[in-house]
Amino acid sequence: MRKRLLPPLCSLLAAPAFAAELQIGVEIPRLEVAEYHRPYVAIWLEKPDQQHVADLAVWYDLKMKDKEGEKWLKDLRQWWRRSGRGLELPVDGVSGATRAVGTHNLTFGGDSAQLKNLPAGEYSLVVEAAREVGGRELLRVPFAWPPRQAEQHQAQGKSELGTVTLQLKP
Repeated sequence: MRKRLLPPLCSLLAAPAFAAELQIGVEIPRLEVAEYHRPYVAIWLEKPDQQHVADLAVWYDLKMKDKEGEKWLKDLRQWWRRSGRGLELPVDGVSGATRAVGTHNLTFGGDSAQLKNLPAGEYSLVVEAAREVGGRELLRVPFAWPPRQAEQHQAQGKSELGTVTLQLKP
């Protein structure tokens, strides 16, 4: 009996653990405006042809009565067209409250629900922000998955977003 279990057990132990990691930093800048509202933000992955692959985060006003905050998600136009309108909100592990001024960090391991079935290839991290009585901005950060070495990429916003950083670890 031991001999039959040994080969399958050895193959499990010899299989490499998928430890790749994706770390994201999203800066919400301080704006000097008369009426400031925290931005709604959507963060997702897409292929080079802009086909939606996975939602990573959607920050909006979850506490408005009668789910009123959900109706403003349409202002995140690109995300809404690619993914949002087909979702039943809130989405577990994706939906979250709006964020204050500052840098907000997210980390996704290779075994996370969003990445575990992601085929090797070229992708973009997309961050879109829209603010009531404000503007709208979208940034794309291209990258290859899975990473072969530690890498860092970034994009700089001009209005609704500050610096968006993407760190990849093999």
